[in-house]
Amino acid sequence: MESPVFRLCSCISYSKTFLHPISTINSPKLYSIQRRKKLFCSAPSDSVPVCSEGGVSLSIGTHVIPHPNKVEKGGEDAFFISSCKGGIIAVADGVSGWAERDVNPALFSLELMAHASNLVEDEEVQYDPQTLIKKAHAATSSVGSATVIVAMLERTGPLKIANVGDCGLRVVRKGQIVFSTSPQEHYFDCPYQLSSEAVGQTYLDATVTTVELLEGDAVVMGSDGLFDNVFDSEIVCIVGSYNNIADAAKALANLAYDHSQDSSFDSPYSQEARTR
Repeated sequence: MESPVFRLCSCISYSKTFLHPISTINSPKLYSIQRRKKLFCSAPSDSVPVCSEGGVSLSIGTHVIPHPNKVEKGGEDAFFISSCKGGIIAVADGVSGWAERDVNPALFSLELMAHASNLVEDEEVQYDPQTLIKKAHAATSSVGSATVIVAMLERTGPLKIANVGDCGLRVVRKGQIVFSTSPQEHYFDCPYQLSSEAVGQTYLDATVTTVELLEGDAVVMGSDGLFDNVFDSEIVCIVGSYNNIADAAKALANLAYDHSQDSSFDSPYSQEARTR
C-alpha cells in the first residue's frame, strides 16, 4: 500500500512595503547545506522530495524571489526542509528595518533557520514546533529579528504549526481553503518577531495550531511577501491548476512578484491598509 502524500508549496517572495524597525552589513552568500535528512536553503529551489518510511509524508516544491533591491545579497528570507518523520518546513523573514542601523536583515533569519535545521532531531525538541523555535532562537547570536513559521507533519497525519508574526500557511482541500493562519501584529504592518533584543517576542508568543490533513491536501506556506500580494482565491486557483508542486510554487511566487510590481493592482495589503 502506498503512503499518502500531502503537497506543500513554499513560496517565499518579497512584500512591497516593510515598515519595521530592524538589519545590513556584509551580504550573506547563497548556499544550501545537506545534512543527513535535512536541507537548509536561502536560495531558490525547484523541488525537493521529502520522504519518510511508512505513514504520511510531504511532497515539497519551493521558489524564492527576493526583493529587486536585495537580489545581490539573496534577499532576507530563509527556510529549511527536513524529512524527519512526515516532513518539516520552516520559513523566517528577516525584518528590513535593521538596514537603517547598518545591520544585514538576512543574517538573523539565516542563522535562525540553520539552528532550527540542526535541532529538529534533538531529544529536547520532541518534534514540537514551538520548542524548536525556542531552542533555535536561544542559539541565534546574530543581531536582527525575523518573523517565523514552523510546520511539522506527524506520520499519522496531524500537521503541527507554530508561528510568530506574519509568515503564513494555508491548507487547500478540494478547491477550498480549510485552514488559514492569522498574522500576529502589534499594530498594522508591525508584526510580532523574534529578536536579538530583549524587547522582541519569544516562543511563548507563538500561535500554536494542529490541523488534521487528508491525502491530497495542498499546504501553501510563505512569508508575508506572498500573502500581501496574492488573494486566497488566486492561491486556490493556482494550486488546482498544477499537478507538479514545484511548478505551483513557482507560479505562486511569480504571481506575487507581478502583483507587487503593478501599481494599479489592489492587493490584499492595500485593502487591509485602507481598512486600518
